[in-house]
Amino acid sequence: MSDAASRIDETRLWQRHVDMAKLGGLSKGGVNRQALSAEDAAARRLIGGWAQARGYDLFGDPIGNLYIRRAGTENDAAPVVTGSHMDSQPTGGKYDGIYGVLAGFEALEALDDAGIRTRRPVQVVAWMNEEGSRFQPGAMGSSVWSGHDDLGKMLAVADREGVVLRDALAKTLAEAPVRQVDGFDRNFHAYIEAHIEQGPRLEAGAKTIGVVTGIQGSQRYTLDIIGEEAHAGTTPLRVRKDALKSAVAIVAALERHMHDPADVVRFTVGRFECRPGSPNTVPGHVHFTIDFRHPDAAVLARLGSGIEAVAKAAVGPCSVTVERITDVAPTVFDPRIVDLVREKANALGLPNMDMPSGAGHDAMHVAPFCPSGMIFVPCERGISHNEAEAATPSDLAAGARVLVASLEALANE
Repeated sequence: MSDAASRIDETRLWQRHVDMAKLGGLSKGGVNRQALSAEDAAARRLIGGWAQARGYDLFGDPIGNLYIRRAGTENDAAPVVTGSHMDSQPTGGKYDGIYGVLAGFEALEALDDAGIRTRRPVQVVAWMNEEGSRFQPGAMGSSVWSGHDDLGKMLAVADREGVVLRDALAKTLAEAPVRQVDGFDRNFHAYIEAHIEQGPRLEAGAKTIGVVTGIQGSQRYTLDIIGEEAHAGTTPLRVRKDALKSAVAIVAALERHMHDPADVVRFTVGRFECRPGSPNTVPGHVHFTIDFRHPDAAVLARLGSGIEAVAKAAVGPCSVTVERITDVAPTVFDPRIVDLVREKANALGLPNMDMPSGAGHDAMHVAPFCPSGMIFVPCERGISHNEAEAATPSDLAAGARVLVASLEALANE
């Protein structure tokens, strides 16, 4: 075991999770720590205090991403970066996102404790608003950092209560002040993000480490079916324009269209709204959403391009409008980083497997700028975005060992 990996402190890393979980803690064991909330500000103060106690540089950028930097012997060299996010779903788990930030911080401490000086700085980033549960879209901090989304446009986004992100960020920075820098430094030497898997494959395969090869692409759609409201007691079935009946037929047709014997396709209708919602009125309008994902760009394009035609063929006497909201191409991680993670896992004697990520992560916005990759560790039954989300101290520490060994190698290049 490398000196740095041997200094990963399982008890300390676990206690960091316990301490963080108190900020926004819920009765069933999860957390509600949404972006730029009071709980988020408290989390920033907590990790900021740990960073200052270690003498690390602490600073933020214009969209609210938080950085913790351990100096290198050549401090002007491009840094090696790790991290994830600290915000959660409204009833989220206490490992999603925050594990990547805390594992990164533990890696910095392990390098210190082993007395290792790296040539390049090693930097932890807590990306702002990955979840998108309060402010939309998700992965906002990394998306603005990358230039994919416009800073001014995102600062003007409002939550459901009408709170504008610019004002929420100002309040958060007043409650958790750090040095602010202008602009966005995209000059990273490499980036590795640690995360719980959020799926069942590692646990099912008795593997400790997921060597993430990429992130599957995703498309999101909204569908509006327009029929005609009518009296439920007097209107014959044969003349009705029942929007709900048509919507159900469309979903069934799309399920057939998306059928995949290999079970790689991910097709989800996540929101289904029927109007006017009266028990004795034939529905005149149905609105629903589609979340469609696949790791192969060609499959994503082929199946996605067929959604509108399938919907129109199945709509019956009603009409349907299909709008594609997002279209995110699959991310393929740099083979050198993928190989490095696998090499370090093998050197540490940790059972591992190559796998794509089913969920989106901030790493997808970093990958175009530098060699990037991810490390997964198991979560119980694959449950995530749920208060029941669970991971073991030993698995969290194992992932941190692979992380620090990989970061050390990259930081000495």
